[in-house]
Amino acid sequence: MGATVKVAPNCVGEEVKAMADELAKGQVLLLENLRFHKEETEGDEFFAGQLAELGDIYVNDAFGTAHREHASTAVIARFFPENKLFGYLMEDEINNIGRVLHGAKSPVTAIIGGAKVSSKITIIQNLMEVADNILIGGGMAYTFVRAMKGKIGDSLVEDDKLETALGIMELAKRTNTNLILPTDTICADTFSEDANTRVCPTNKIPDGWMGLDIGPATIKSFLKVIRASRTILWNGPMGVFEMEKFSTGTEKVARTLADVTLAGSSFTLVGGGDSVAAINKYNLAEKVSYVSTGGGAMLEYLEGKVLPGIAAIKGE
Repeated sequence: MGATVKVAPNCVGEEVKAMADELAKGQVLLLENLRFHKEETEGDEFFAGQLAELGDIYVNDAFGTAHREHASTAVIARFFPENKLFGYLMEDEINNIGRVLHGAKSPVTAIIGGAKVSSKITIIQNLMEVADNILIGGGMAYTFVRAMKGKIGDSLVEDDKLETALGIMELAKRTNTNLILPTDTICADTFSEDANTRVCPTNKIPDGWMGLDIGPATIKSFLKVIRASRTILWNGPMGVFEMEKFSTGTEKVARTLADVTLAGSSFTLVGGGDSVAAINKYNLAEKVSYVSTGGGAMLEYLEGKVLPGIAAIKGE
């Protein structure tokens, strides 16, 4: 910034207030971590008021905590009825996620992976309002397959979500959404890098074997859909990509997203912790349209929830 940054010993109190008051034009004061005060996560109004005394304008640039109604992300905005605004990152997040949820160029494809259906139910349901295709990968796929009476061996499954999976498939039919599940899978006899592997139909995995990545036929069909899409959201890996043996599906998706972005044919949004980790693992973060910084915040925004940190700035 070309300026000396002063560091306060706390984030509230008389000493901090004095340091803020003494700032000259162009100087910066960095406050101590707010999380040392339980009042921050409790959304305490008095604590928010103490923070508000330190400045004349409030800027929120923390999208990653926008889904929390904390003192510094939501409550503090009440003390700045006129002088409150988004930072550049927050603005970018809202605009880029908005490109998927509102007025997206068709065909729209959502690639949803990860371990559990339970953590993605609302997102999948909400995306059916806008998506032409939803590709399901990762551990959650086996809950869908089990719900359809398929054999999944020792693969990860949420037995209490079988009816939910069937409900999602029924909703896809009603909304004319192509819900596409893996047709084959890379199976392993142990959850380890040195496991024996084989390719199995996803609904015919033998006992003692578990699915840890999407198979070659599935990769081919998924990539065909991705290449034909104009707007693409990716949330969640296709397999246990941390192990090299089971990273092919995730890597192929990541590289294809980069290819279609480079070709200028598609807008690509990547978000969610593991997807971001994957895109970074293959050094592709600069080669997709946008990588969201918000894990939980992005998921809740995609679910259609009102985020307190955003609503506070908009005055909603």
